[in-house]
Amino acid sequence: MASSSHRRRPRPEPDFQWRPVRGPLLAVAAVAAVALVVTLIVAFRPGDTSGGGQDRAVSDVGAVTSATPTVPDSASPTSPKPSATASTPAAGKRTAPPASATPSTTATPAPTRRATSGTARTPSTTTAPAAGRIRPGTTYDGVATSYDVGNGDGACSFGPTSDVMTAAMNTADYETAKACGAYVSVRAASGKSITVRITNECPAPCAVGQLDLSRQAFAKLAPLSAGRIAITWSLLSPATSDTVSIRYKTGSTQYWCGIQAIGHRNPLARLEVRTGGGWLALTRTEYNYFLSEQGTGCGTELRLTDIYGEQLVVPALAVRADVVQRTGVQFARH
Repeated sequence: MASSSHRRRPRPEPDFQWRPVRGPLLAVAAVAAVALVVTLIVAFRPGDTSGGGQDRAVSDVGAVTSATPTVPDSASPTSPKPSATASTPAAGKRTAPPASATPSTTATPAPTRRATSGTARTPSTTTAPAAGRIRPGTTYDGVATSYDVGNGDGACSFGPTSDVMTAAMNTADYETAKACGAYVSVRAASGKSITVRITNECPAPCAVGQLDLSRQAFAKLAPLSAGRIAITWSLLSPATSDTVSIRYKTGSTQYWCGIQAIGHRNPLARLEVRTGGGWLALTRTEYNYFLSEQGTGCGTELRLTDIYGEQLVVPALAVRADVVQRTGVQFARH
């Protein structure tokens, strides 16, 4: 509310006042003079017919109001209507911001990212931030070679196996054991395809995008004599009846331990141990164990996170070196 100093002040009363004229002669003269003035004004007023003063006032008001017409609720027939174009989003729908705008990270879903290994083609899945170089929904170009897998053991330290449908991943895409345990669909130019599990690393001269298949797996795509063939490959989240198992590394105790997850459906992105202050992520080694150098969390609850962001909590297990302990839990299929 405005202060009193800003309010409009009332106009002052006029200084003069009518005073009675003394004497009958002066009174009569005054009345006659006033009557004469009124008669002259009425007689000589221009454009006045039938007392049009009131009619003229109404007309003036009408002219003022017609100069500022009231806008009707609906647009007139001649008014242009907005067109339904990309610049006019429909109600409840969002549109992409202009190129110069900076999209909000809280309102805009995370974009689909292209993988950096090999030649990524048409990624179709937005992956969790925990994902490494190998991304779900992405197809990679590469080459396939073959090697003798021996007893099936390899750099992932899963141990000997009779499963021959395995492969070694090139060092770049192996990414310090992040590829260990991943199931990969491999397709040759002939149209033949196989599914292999990554159990080993293929060092140089294996190039980015290259898979070194077991001989048995390679033979399903092409004759071994071919030596090297062009392939495409992509990550799978297969059906499985297996569940995740945990193994403590040889030499592990409550003062130092290495922890490994085995049999996970999807690649493992992170392994954490429960501590007094919450969850602690352990460092992953190239031989696929997560180390607790000071023994922190050895024998406590574990939390496993796959590359889709799903988390599994495993109850505390006894520190039993080189013993595979089943958990009964498994990541969801994607």
